[in-house]
Amino acid sequence: MRTVEWEGGAVKMINQRALPWKLETVRLESVEAVAESIRNMTVRGAPAIGAAAAFGMALAARQSKAESVDALLADLLRDGAMLKRARPTAVNLAWAVDKLLQIAESGEFNSADDLREVLLQAAQQIAADDVAINSRMGQVGAALVEDGATVLHHCNTGALATVDYGTALGVIRAAFQAGKDIHILLDETRPRLQGSRLSAWELEQAGISYDIIPDTAAGYYMQRGEVDIVLVGADRIAANGDVANKIGTYQLAIMAQAHGIPFYTVAPTSTIDLGLSSGDQIPIEQRDPAEVTTPYGNPIVPAHFKARNPAFDITPQRYLSGIVTEFGIARPPFAESLRRVVAGQQA
Repeated sequence: MRTVEWEGGAVKMINQRALPWKLETVRLESVEAVAESIRNMTVRGAPAIGAAAAFGMALAARQSKAESVDALLADLLRDGAMLKRARPTAVNLAWAVDKLLQIAESGEFNSADDLREVLLQAAQQIAADDVAINSRMGQVGAALVEDGATVLHHCNTGALATVDYGTALGVIRAAFQAGKDIHILLDETRPRLQGSRLSAWELEQAGISYDIIPDTAAGYYMQRGEVDIVLVGADRIAANGDVANKIGTYQLAIMAQAHGIPFYTVAPTSTIDLGLSSGDQIPIEQRDPAEVTTPYGNPIVPAHFKARNPAFDITPQRYLSGIVTEFGIARPPFAESLRRVVAGQQA
């Protein structure tokens, strides 16, 4: 089952808000519903959001009553802007929307219906490419994971965060499938618990050994020599190698460097934003404080208690050992290696 796909004129996706208690899918029949699914994290993970947005654009085209290419383009520009606003940090969302808008703006279509069909094909291709890219990244990154290693992982970067297979968890999956005896320490990843809810669920399905740990215990295990490598994903990577990822990643990178532990980000080149010179320019999504004070509707403090809830942080490139991509492992200086992989050249 794919995390997100096109089925019978609608977008079908796994409802990640229901996991691990129940595996259910939802069917979205409007672009507004797709935008809301991204906003409320029914679908999450940068590559999965990108695919959902692409299918959302295909749905917007079919939903539009426009009879001319120009009128359809106007509707697509409006709906694309709405999709982009759903979550501002993950660059894959804007990348996918812009990719379909470029097709619509190409001037190559004589009819709105022809454009609608091509946009759906393009969205399908983005989803198919994501699966193939993740598989390649898994093979590239698996070489970093030694037999007998304990891997520390943050958030969820598996099949649920992509169309299928995964980024950092895809590396772990590939290492396991290669016969390596590995164990995974999963940060619970507060406040939405993507590590304990989603990554643990995925590793259960795959039969890979794991333990959930409190976010605050990562340094403890590093200090005890029980972590051999740290693997995380990314929601946006700036041209200099600075990485925006799930909140808590920055402190892991600092601790890993302090303990001499390799720290790698795993991300497709679609997550690299060469238009931003550094992580300082990456917008950080600020989510509802209720996710902190009332996680999943369960109040843990009085309603009037104050909270803040940044969804991501920025890890400066100096803390990274490398960035695993579908074109190999980009290493410092990242300004050079990232440009090569974005151009489709081997790192």
